[in-house]
Amino acid sequence: MQFEAFDQSYLDRLRSGDPRTQAHFFAYFNQLMQLKLRARLRTVQEIEDVKQETFARVFTALQNGKIRQPDRLGPFVNSMCTNVLREQYRSNSKVTSIDDEVANEIPDGAVNVEGVVAARQMEQKVREILDEMAERDRRILRAVFLEEQDKDEVCRDFGVDRDYLRVLVYRAKLAFKSEYLKVINRPPPDQSAAGAL
Repeated sequence: MQFEAFDQSYLDRLRSGDPRTQAHFFAYFNQLMQLKLRARLRTVQEIEDVKQETFARVFTALQNGKIRQPDRLGPFVNSMCTNVLREQYRSNSKVTSIDDEVANEIPDGAVNVEGVVAARQMEQKVREILDEMAERDRRILRAVFLEEQDKDEVCRDFGVDRDYLRVLVYRAKLAFKSEYLKVINRPPPDQSAAGAL
């Protein structure tokens, strides 16, 4: 990615609402923030929330004349994004601590051992299925469903457009289903040994 240098003319056009300048601004900083936030937040929604809040604050500062050095626009947006990210962390920790307090007040019921075992077995089967699939199908499913990557990012990684990505995801899901049916119909190792006796 090529870094941009900003000047007063760019800032004036951005402040006045020039559509091309605004489109460039959003595309440029959206990509930078995506790179920064992807490693720090868990969900696509959290990333989008931080980006939108950052853009809103930057435009408020721009309209209020708080950005006086055009050449420092990049660091300003980055600092604003960092501040919003910290607020997001604090907000999430408050929600977690409240949830913990509520959880402590709920009487502890019996642990559903069968449910835990079933969930682990299912997780193991999914891993087995993914391991047996073609590499491209496995990578597509992980990117779209497990890692919840942005669809445009997945398109770039695989060198396809959105329409063809849908085809690849559809094929990968069919391959997963086929492998899944093989795995669940396969007898467990000890049962086949017992049946041979």
